[in-house]
Amino acid sequence: MIDPRRLRILRAAADHRTVTAAAAALYLTPSAVSQQLAALEQETGHTLLTRSGKGVRLTAAGAILLEHANAVLAQLERAEAELAAYAGGAAGEVTV
Repeated sequence: MIDPRRLRILRAAADHRTVTAAAAALYLTPSAVSQQLAALEQETGHTLLTRSGKGVRLTAAGAILLEHANAVLAQLERAEAELAAYAGGAAGEVTV
C-alpha cells in the first residue's frame, strides 16, 4: 500500500522542483525527503523522479502517480474537515 505521507512529499517535490525546497516547505530535512522518495519508488516499483543537478523532474510514472496523489490527498483533506466539523458540533445527527 502506498503511504499518503509519501504522496505529500512527491507533490512537494513536483511543486518545488528541488529536494531542498520541498524539504523546507514540509519542515523536513533534505535527507528525509530523499529517503521518503526512494521508499515511494520502492513501494511502487517505478522511478518517479529524475535528478538533474540540484533539481528534480517527474518521470511519466511520477506524473501518473501525482495525478492520483492529488485526488487521494484532496479526499483525505475533505475527510479531516468533515471530522473537524463533527467534533466542533457543526455537523452530525440531531434528534428531538
